[in-house]
Amino acid sequence: MIKDYFRLAFRNLQKRKLRTWLTMIGIFISIATIFMLISLSLGLQNAVKDQFETLGADKFFVQPGSGFLGPPGAVGGTILTGNDVETIKKVRGVKDAFESTTANAKVEFNDKIRYMMIWGMNTETDLYIETGNYKIEDGKFLRSGEAGAVFGNLHKTGNLFGRPVGVGNTLILNGQEVKVKGILEKIGNPDDDRMILMDIEYFRDFFNVSERVDWIVVQIEAGEDIKEVAKRVENELRDERGVTEKTQDFGILTPEELLGSLSTILNIVTAFLAGIAAISLLVGGIGIANTMYTSVIERTKEIGTMKAVGARNKDILTIFLIESGLLGLVGGIIGIILGFSTSKGLEYVAKNSLNTNLLQAAAPFWLISGCLIFGFLIGAVSGFFPARKAAKTNVVDALRYE
Repeated sequence: MIKDYFRLAFRNLQKRKLRTWLTMIGIFISIATIFMLISLSLGLQNAVKDQFETLGADKFFVQPGSGFLGPPGAVGGTILTGNDVETIKKVRGVKDAFESTTANAKVEFNDKIRYMMIWGMNTETDLYIETGNYKIEDGKFLRSGEAGAVFGNLHKTGNLFGRPVGVGNTLILNGQEVKVKGILEKIGNPDDDRMILMDIEYFRDFFNVSERVDWIVVQIEAGEDIKEVAKRVENELRDERGVTEKTQDFGILTPEELLGSLSTILNIVTAFLAGIAAISLLVGGIGIANTMYTSVIERTKEIGTMKAVGARNKDILTIFLIESGLLGLVGGIIGIILGFSTSKGLEYVAKNSLNTNLLQAAAPFWLISGCLIFGFLIGAVSGFFPARKAAKTNVVDALRYE
């Protein structure tokens, strides 16, 4: 019996192809939008999670101020220094730590000028290489106190200066010559792939930065609990800096906290955009209801005939609900295909034009099945009142209807 209902409903929709397609436009556009937003959000979360896994679960960060990933440099007059790094290294459970400092520079090469972020990192330890998952493509990493810089891969492959930057080339930074000592392999994040790294001692002389530290990466000993070690570091730094919990002028961020904060931000943005997309879904639902009401009027005599030969009210109701549900389901299928294709297109553009792997399309089974069920339910709910109207049609009046 159910198969007959579906066959009859499908045949009725085929008779009205143009109206059926016009009705589904609102549904599949809204489903496509919602699918695309959630897909890209999930892909971005997965990409960020992968980067944190690359970083490792044995590291956390210390920065001046208490803001989340605030701008480099002093925060409200507060700075970290090399003394803080030494204090951290003495804390029980800490295996190693390194500091980094940043500055902006005017970079000139091949008669072109760009303004870029320069990173000064403590190269006495290889921890900075492990933390950034850096690998050398050409040249070599810097040694402690060595002049020159290591450049991100886009300086070689991204046409930033009209021609590739290679090992041995000399660039002008803030009016001073800097030799290229190495080119990093591509990381996939355009900010990382445009970076310029210097040894921190050379960096301090170059930019006349005496003691400021913008970022400290702390590695814990194997078997230690990262939260416990982070708490010990926090207590030691408070004592060393003469601050309390209320006046604390530095922040400690574990990978779990960073990932949680980023996920919360992404979820809020996605929910907001999905809410906007839901407006078009409402319009699509109204379109289905309108189409089904029109269909009931057009098929009044047909409904009367069906009732005359024994169709019950619930049979009529079921047929019309299946019709409206199929409108939503087919709209959902088209929306998923359109949404996934758009997501993949944006991923391709991001990877090939923006040189980033952060924008990825994800299509888990629950998202696909959820959109299909959602589309069917939207259609069925939108068609409920027209279906009920059809089911309550009087047989005699319907057979007389012209």
